[in-house]
Amino acid sequence: MRVLLVEDEPETARLLAKGLSEASYAVDVALNGMDGRRFIESGEYQLIILDVMLPGLNGWQLLQQIRKLGDTPVLLLTTTDGIEDRLRGLELHEDDYLLKPFTVSELVKRVRKVLRRDRGR
Repeated sequence: MRVLLVEDEPETARLLAKGLSEASYAVDVALNGMDGRRFIESGEYQLIILDVMLPGLNGWQLLQQIRKLGDTPVLLLTTTDGIEDRLRGLELHEDDYLLKPFTVSELVKRVRKVLRRDRGR
């Protein structure tokens, strides 16, 4: 399964990509929203893992664009847990929402859950 990880912290992106690769996912990494958009436009992904706080094109803006293109599952990563952000994610049809900090094992389990749910659609 091919996954796109859009995360602006290089060390975090490296660790998450390593953990996902070890769980047998093919992972492409974008370090900002603009590069994330380019990856999305040029490839097909079974899941997009998207940090909300990105330079340039932020995660909310990119999620809006993803939804205009189709229904690829999106798992949001965020440091903010306010009700406004959670509601915004629901309004933009995110498939799951993971609050930082988290463990790689939790991310992998959530990825599996989202992909399993998507196969049931």
